[in-house]
Amino acid sequence: MPETKDVSIIVSTLLTLLQEKKYPTLKEILVTMNPADIASAFEEMDESRLPVLFRLIPKELAAETFVEMESDSQELLIRGFSDSELKEVLDELYVDDAVDIVEEMPANVVKRILAQADPDLRKDINDILRYPENSAGSIMTIEYVTLRPEMTIKDAILRIRRTGFDKETIYTCYVTSYRKLIGFVTVKDLLLAQDEEILIKDMMDQNVIFANTYDDREEVVQKLSKYNFIALPVVDSDLRLVGIVTFDDAMDVMEDEATEDIEIMAGMMPSEKPYLKSGVFDLFRHRIPWLLLLMVSATFTGIIMTKFENALAAQVVLAAFIPMLMDTGGNSGSQSSVTIIRALSLGELEFQNIIGVIWKELRTAVLCGCALSVACFAKIMLVDRLIMHNPNVTLLVAFTVCLTMILTVMVAKVIGCTLPMIAKKLGFDPAVMASPFITTMVDAISLMVYFGIANLLLFRT
Repeated sequence: MPETKDVSIIVSTLLTLLQEKKYPTLKEILVTMNPADIASAFEEMDESRLPVLFRLIPKELAAETFVEMESDSQELLIRGFSDSELKEVLDELYVDDAVDIVEEMPANVVKRILAQADPDLRKDINDILRYPENSAGSIMTIEYVTLRPEMTIKDAILRIRRTGFDKETIYTCYVTSYRKLIGFVTVKDLLLAQDEEILIKDMMDQNVIFANTYDDREEVVQKLSKYNFIALPVVDSDLRLVGIVTFDDAMDVMEDEATEDIEIMAGMMPSEKPYLKSGVFDLFRHRIPWLLLLMVSATFTGIIMTKFENALAAQVVLAAFIPMLMDTGGNSGSQSSVTIIRALSLGELEFQNIIGVIWKELRTAVLCGCALSVACFAKIMLVDRLIMHNPNVTLLVAFTVCLTMILTVMVAKVIGCTLPMIAKKLGFDPAVMASPFITTMVDAISLMVYFGIANLLLFRT
């Protein structure tokens, strides 16, 4: 994708040529550009100019550009297309791209798309739409090359030449027998073979790594990343090859999942719209549920402080250290939760590892807590007692704060590491148990620990 400055220059050039009605020059420029760059330039233009510019592009490039555009721009163009123009675009789309577009469009637009799609494409779209939203089947494409085991290398290359022009990828070819996946070969293997009469079954790799149609799409992405595949075959319950997931689709899934996790970890409902295209009410709708939940849950902190108000009145100096203890606890819990959420998303951890995780986090918490308490003790005695000349800051008060610091860090890290794993086990997104939620819990617990220790050390001596 070009930089913002480059996009502005391209947009300015295209608009100037459009105003001067230099359509041949416009077409010459557009055909030399990458579809993603054309889409980026189109997104910066006034919507009224898009249909004119889009009609200048050759139909194959137009289809590739259409796929790269945002859903609202796609909808605008579809509404402006004649039936024949819409059919031309659909004829050039891969099935998985057509499915993505259908999923983003309102019902009346979808009805028109399906009406103009040829019967085979319509059937393929409906077949893929039947799979669950987050499954491998929902992101696969059916445009792949299959070979038979009894073919020779010469036959295989000839088949690739005849059928490969409309396939999404031809580098990896899958070997099937009665539709069942039994192996694969790469085009590199075929081209470098010394004898064109070798049978495919004698050179194919039978150790095929695949996904099932109902596997979670994140698992598919992890397999593609782990094995550095360009594409991953998808089979049904009878091991029949029904599609492939390509690397570009996996990248889209990674972006979607990362965005969703970041939004959930920040205490927001996931949004499908880019920020600049989200209205104020959309932002409000996605943020207010979590804010309400966290606000209500934070009332526990107020209840705890009210319960110990007599203790605070007797030792007012304790109130000065509450923000530090709560912030430290929240930060400690967030560190653990983010680390565990990442490990869960990468498949590095499973629920059965929970005991080992708790043990590791406890030891880490002891080291962190002790280091923080030493620094805290030095700060209290040097700043609060000597520099600020606060006579209420005694050694016992400092010891109370430092001991609370150690215990708070330990509790926070255990909570931070266990809640995401429990959420994953129960079938929830571990990102739900991220910073805002854990911080609220740790705040309440740290106050209870603080006042409990203070009650033991300060009010009974």
